[in-house]
Amino acid sequence: MRVGLITSAPDHPLLAAAGALLTARGHRVEALDPAGRAGGGPLADVYLLKARTPAALALARGLEERGAPVVNRAAATELCQDRTAMADLARRAALPFAPTRTVADPAVLLRLVGSGELRLPLVVKSRHSRRHDLVARVDDLARLRALAAEWPGEPLVVQPYLPSTGWDQKLWVVDGRLFCTRRRSELADPEHTGPPDGAGVLGPDSFGPDDLPAERARLALRVGEVFGLDVYGVDLLDGPEEPVVVDVNAFPGVRGQAGAPEALAALVLRTGGAGSPAPASRARTLVPRTRPGVPADAGPAAAAR
Repeated sequence: MRVGLITSAPDHPLLAAAGALLTARGHRVEALDPAGRAGGGPLADVYLLKARTPAALALARGLEERGAPVVNRAAATELCQDRTAMADLARRAALPFAPTRTVADPAVLLRLVGSGELRLPLVVKSRHSRRHDLVARVDDLARLRALAAEWPGEPLVVQPYLPSTGWDQKLWVVDGRLFCTRRRSELADPEHTGPPDGAGVLGPDSFGPDDLPAERARLALRVGEVFGLDVYGVDLLDGPEEPVVVDVNAFPGVRGQAGAPEALAALVLRTGGAGSPAPASRARTLVPRTRPGVPADAGPAAAAR
């Protein structure tokens, strides 16, 4: 079997470890740098879409049009790059996603806050997810004015700042297999310096699937069904309250998780051997129709079903 890796970093730990497992079983693993490949020539049996740049998405779409199975599919990956589309789809699927509003740029946000239509503190993010994009907590007008000066014209999404333990629960799913840990939130209050309550003497990194409440595990699997993903991450606010999803990532790093390379290698073999773009449960992605400036509100009290 030939396996194509759509990535500019084939030495990424997850890809490298899964590739080594496949190579040891006699399969051929090749990296395709999306910046320099047009997708011509003989097709591989399956492709893994790790990169999320426009060039990578275009390459994956071209391969799909030629009949190649790609994990995750280009449409599902691209949807997760648009935080407005992500929040809208989550709302329509009754996922407990953080309330999200789309704003044209920081200047508009300044006017909305100044008029009292939006209240601080807020979490402000670039609408279009990419490397080194904007993700910031805004507690006062001085901080907001600084962001407006630094990011003029940047399309934004804004969310209310929701209190938490200062940590996030990082959940990853590879072909239905769940992995997780706790990570300190980059938006946490300064006083949240210690491990979250209940982390135990081993600290937050000891948090694993056996420690995850059942409803949160079900929620993580439901996200994959809704977004049409087979390899993905879900970020939840940490704490005992009702879960709140704050982000969904297509093909994240899943670093340091025992069993993740094996799960990915098994997915590759099954998908490539079956000649199907994705398992039947993930094959359909609901692509929402959104318009810039239209709020996509998903209240945290919505139930995950």
